[in-house]
Amino acid sequence: MRVIFMGTPDFSVPVLDALAREHEVVAVYSQPPRPAGRGKKDRPTPVHARALELGLEVRTPLNFKDADERAALAALNADVAVVVAYGLILPQAVLDAPAKGCLNIHASLLPRWRGAAPIHRAIMAGDAETGICIMQMDAGLDTGAVLLREATLIGATETTGELHDRLSEMGARLIVDALASLDTLTSVPQPDEGVTYAHKIDKAEARIDWTKPAPELIRQINGLSPFPGAWCMAGQERIKLLRAEPADGSGTAGAPLDGFTIACGSGALRVVLAQREGKRPMPADEVLKGLTLPELLG
Repeated sequence: MRVIFMGTPDFSVPVLDALAREHEVVAVYSQPPRPAGRGKKDRPTPVHARALELGLEVRTPLNFKDADERAALAALNADVAVVVAYGLILPQAVLDAPAKGCLNIHASLLPRWRGAAPIHRAIMAGDAETGICIMQMDAGLDTGAVLLREATLIGATETTGELHDRLSEMGARLIVDALASLDTLTSVPQPDEGVTYAHKIDKAEARIDWTKPAPELIRQINGLSPFPGAWCMAGQERIKLLRAEPADGSGTAGAPLDGFTIACGSGALRVVLAQREGKRPMPADEVLKGLTLPELLG
């Protein structure tokens, strides 16, 4: 097939690779390069960079309000567009341009967790499973009919980073399957019941409140790892907590019990991976070699 690919972050790269192996990718659309790093030089997105390595044409419009931009996309005469974590709203003219429309790869079991942060939200909510849906896009926010879906269990202490990588590979495999049988797939409208929205993660959600129950804090820590990273204060130093697991014990909320086992509002958790300011992420025992925890974490 003649495929237009639209994506931006690391999550989208395995999908691009899979499509480039199986189909003719006639153009890649991605968010424009933006300042990054210490020098604040414009840096292409992960999809943009990978597309250039593959020798593919890359287009980076700010939006599709311009009629010429919409016409240029239509002139590609694509059979289908595949969209995954692109980051722009597509007007109806763009959705209708490919002969078979636009397919979206969404990292949840729709209609649960429509929106921007489905992987974070699934872990933070304590969901037992999540998955990938291949959806026929319409004008709504992740409201289109589902063509193909696959579920996967969420590990008890799995982080967003780990689940992100698993779902990215799953999405790459499923979109290849979907395109191979596109003409025979049945589109299933999403039910009205069970709709939830995965709102974008606000950095204000990242600070740990030790008065909360241990299971909730474990989900917060693992769900926000590696980005933006849940954090607490150890005296005057801010520490990122990047993986946690259940632990025995109880005490005053925020009090270290043994090593990096911390008492919570109820129960306790053990920090497994953490990051000090200006340092790389390290196992908790390595962090504690150069850090003395105060009587209470803030």
